[in-house]
This record gives sequence, C-alpha cells and structure tokens, in this order.
Amino acid sequence: MDRGQMVVERSGIDPEAVPVEDIGVLILDHPGIVHTQGLLAACIENNAAVLVCDSKHLPAAMFLPFKANSLHAKVVALQSTVSVPIKKRLWKSIVRAKIIGQAETLRLAGKDPGPVFKFAERVRSGDPDNIEAQVARFYWQRLFGPVFRRDREEKSVNAFLNYGYAVVRGAIARAIVGAGLHPSLGIHHHNQYNNFCLADDLLEPFRPIVDLVAYSIVEPENNAAELDKESRRKLLEILNYTSKIGGRTLPLMSAFQSYAASIRAVMAGEAMEPEIPALS
Repeated sequence: MDRGQMVVERSGIDPEAVPVEDIGVLILDHPGIVHTQGLLAACIENNAAVLVCDSKHLPAAMFLPFKANSLHAKVVALQSTVSVPIKKRLWKSIVRAKIIGQAETLRLAGKDPGPVFKFAERVRSGDPDNIEAQVARFYWQRLFGPVFRRDREEKSVNAFLNYGYAVVRGAIARAIVGAGLHPSLGIHHHNQYNNFCLADDLLEPFRPIVDLVAYSIVEPENNAAELDKESRRKLLEILNYTSKIGGRTLPLMSAFQSYAASIRAVMAGEAMEPEIPALS
C-alpha cells in the first residue's frame, strides 16, 4: 500500500499501482502472493470484496466489510421479518429472469431454446411447480450435450462454471452488504452452513451469462479447455459487461448496487417488483 494505491510488485516487471477505491473485487489466486494487512484493511474500508482461491484456482473464501451501510442494523432487522408472500414474489421475479436468460444463452450459442421462453411465463409466486428445475434438465443437455451433468467437483466445463459463479457471487455479496442487507438471510436458499444464501438467490439470473462465456471457451476445444489464466480473465470480465437497469446503462458490477437496493425496497414494501439488470 502506498497513499491509497495497491502496489503490485512482480519479479522482473516494473511495479504497478491501482487506486484501492477503484477495486470492486480483488481475487488472490497464486500460492506465492504476499500481501499486507494494510491492503486488506483498505479494501474493506472501500467496500471491496476479497476472494481467496484454492489450489484449483476456485474462490474458496471471501472477505466483506461489516460497516458498508450506516443503517445496517435497521435494514437487517427489517430483512429478518420479511413476510413469506414478499419472499415468494421476489423469488418469482428472480426465477423468471433466470429462465429468460437461459433461453437467451441457448439462442446466442446457436441452440434452439425450444419451449424455454414459454416456461418463464408459467412461473408463479414462489415457483411451487418448480419450473426452474424443469427448465434446468432441458437447458443443460441442450447447451452442453446429453451426457453433461452439473457437478461442483468435476473439471472441464464445471470448473469454468464454478469459477464464474463464484466471481459473480462475490460481486453480488458486496452489493448486498452495501445495501445494508445481510448475505446470509436468503429469500429462497436456506442453509445454516451457508453464510451467503441471499447472494446465491440474487446470483440466479446471472448464471446463464456465465454459462454462455464458459460455452464460448470450451466448445471450440471440444470441452477439453483448461481453466488457465486467459480463461479466468474472460470470466472475470463478465463484471464489466454493459447492462441496463432503471433506465440507466451501467457496467454489471455497478448495476448490482441498484439491484440489491431494489431487493431491499421490495422487502420494505416500497416497491412491488425488483429491478434486475438486463445485459444490453
């Protein structure tokens, strides 16, 4: 750290400086990285999420600030008492956005989306018919082939998906904390061992764009591509994709702030539906 700048020093390369205030997500992905306490403290003070990767280059831990919003205690108290009907209404919006995104991903990948668009219209409050799962069975086989199985432990395609989801999840968790919400109090996901249930809920509409980027990497190499530095860079760039929300055009990373704020507004009874960023 040097006067608000993160200084990166590498052997044989001139040092580079990056303003900490410009960092949204910092990913530490090399066993030889050495960092100072001052850097971590500066990231937290500037509401940056810090992801630490494991030996497989997958994010394994995340640091988030405690005080990203001055009304945190008040908002969390509100969040903990949100009614079931409001949660169901939020989940309906999230699932519909995800399914529409899956249909778009199939279309952009040159695959026939078939009935996927129509499935989105069938989602009811709380998705009691589990339309999300019905679409998933069709979607994965249509995108990656009939033998594909979604598995957090598998390599190849799944490694790309796991990395991309973790990066976007970290950015959404950062936005959630910034909105004064607590990432562990979910809308649909509930797991006492998961501290990021709400982040997992809000991640759902953005899984399809990760899927599309992963497809663009592995398909030309017949699913034999490796999760190398260039592939990770492409997945990280998703956060810079242009999106539209509330009549504004913003990088996806910035749009997450408005997204989380809109979720809070629905929870507080100030809005009926959340604003979910749409890629433009």
